[in-house]
Amino acid sequence: MRWQGGRASTNIEDRRGMSPGGMMLGGGGTIILLLLALLFKVPPDQLLSQIQGAGVGTQQQQQGDYQPSPHEEELQKFAGVVLGSTEDVWHKEFKAQTGNEYTDPTMVWYNNQVDSACGTASSAVGPFYCPGDEKLYLDLSFFDELSQKFGAAGDFAQAYVIAHEVGHHIQKQLGISDKVDAMRQRMSEKDFNKLSVRMELQADFYAGVWAHYAEADSNDKQIHLDRGDIEEALNAASQIGDDRLQEEMQGRVVPDSFTHGTSAQRMRWFKLGWDTGDMSKGDTFSARQL
Repeated sequence: MRWQGGRASTNIEDRRGMSPGGMMLGGGGTIILLLLALLFKVPPDQLLSQIQGAGVGTQQQQQGDYQPSPHEEELQKFAGVVLGSTEDVWHKEFKAQTGNEYTDPTMVWYNNQVDSACGTASSAVGPFYCPGDEKLYLDLSFFDELSQKFGAAGDFAQAYVIAHEVGHHIQKQLGISDKVDAMRQRMSEKDFNKLSVRMELQADFYAGVWAHYAEADSNDKQIHLDRGDIEEALNAASQIGDDRLQEEMQGRVVPDSFTHGTSAQRMRWFKLGWDTGDMSKGDTFSARQL
């Protein structure tokens, strides 16, 4: 993937070096939150909401002195260009395929922990989208974790992660997030987990739609895809499937506790979006076979 020199999005909020108030889930990497979620058999985002629901407020963040390393500076440039590419694709395709205008999300860079409308989160949460403020939150160190801990190396694997979170923003734009959130209180944990899987697979699908048009328009857009880029994204989707993560963490697979989908499902829906570029093909909620 060639991205250097591309247009970087201006919809970025840099909170690195800032200290949030409120409750923080302790550090230690993404695996900690996943282990806690598996232990309590709840989706990671739901676990975070429950922690915040304890009534802990947040305080004004204070800017501190923060000097990113050269490696992190490269990652921030990359993230800005990928976000810019999603803006280009979705402004065009959202209007063409839904008839509505697309509103850009904001990407927030942070380190260690951050306040959002969804609560205070630590880096253990990994990248996440908060529909309450329409922002996607990213600790850039996750990209190193993606490669080193999850075995999903490559810049397009990293781009897939950003595109997946933007996919959740598409769901917010379409009103899907609000409907799912309203259903949460009326469903059992098992049933909501199934709904969560469909939500996450649809975000994978929308990431594939972005990849479809990013590839098609690579001659005049800010990124250029190379041979093997899509395979990097498919590998990332495979490495972070619920079944693979559960097998590695607890030695067994518990399908009723899945919240994001199996490796095969995540790969399948991303590839469907990439193959078709057609948003109407991504109705995971009505699909009989995921």
